[in-house]
Amino acid sequence: MSTEYYIRLEQGRAPQPSGDVLAAIAGALRLTDAESDHLHVLAGTAPNRTGLHRRDVRPSILALLQRLPQTAAFVMSAAFEVLAWNDLAAALMEDFAPLTPQDRNLARRAFHGPQSTDATLYGISDAAEFRLSVVMRLHATLARYPTDPAVTRLVDELRDASPDFARLWERHDVQAAPMLTKTFRHPAVGEVAVDCDTLTLTDRDQYLVLFTAPPGSTGAEALALLNVLGAEASHYLP
Repeated sequence: MSTEYYIRLEQGRAPQPSGDVLAAIAGALRLTDAESDHLHVLAGTAPNRTGLHRRDVRPSILALLQRLPQTAAFVMSAAFEVLAWNDLAAALMEDFAPLTPQDRNLARRAFHGPQSTDATLYGISDAAEFRLSVVMRLHATLARYPTDPAVTRLVDELRDASPDFARLWERHDVQAAPMLTKTFRHPAVGEVAVDCDTLTLTDRDQYLVLFTAPPGSTGAEALALLNVLGAEASHYLP
């Protein structure tokens, strides 16, 4: 883009810029995603997404995870990687600390392996619903980050590796039923029924997932026991 063309744009004398030109201007001006989107709205063009999804968790959220002793909580990226977790989440699901980022990805866990047995997904009661949710959210993630190699590789990998993923991907479903409750079949404490709440962390396009149980319920008793047993009690095998 020449300096003369940019000056004519500022003066309103140039033809309407393309989405690529606006994306270049937004990048040069270091606009945020929201500012860039607004620039495209003003110009009447579709945003040209070129960014990477964020994997760094806000420090205040990291601190919050550790202040939830009766809640199994973790932070998940837009591409389903578990980024941060508390001790109870490690006890309920698995100890994510020794795993590589690839092995901490819940989309891979949902569709890889010996066609994703319940144990692969921590024995959850709604495995089919979760897999459908994974596919639909990855559709949206790919739309937001079409040039992010981590996202495109993940989608391509799952389409090649899993006929179930490929079939669901081609359906182009747009809305899944909300997953408000969930039961884990835990190897040490048996069934753990929990309420499931997912909060969107909009500034980083991440999700805070919370598993809780009503006071006095069997689920609450199981979570309390897991708090004592720790992550060593969780030994899920694919």
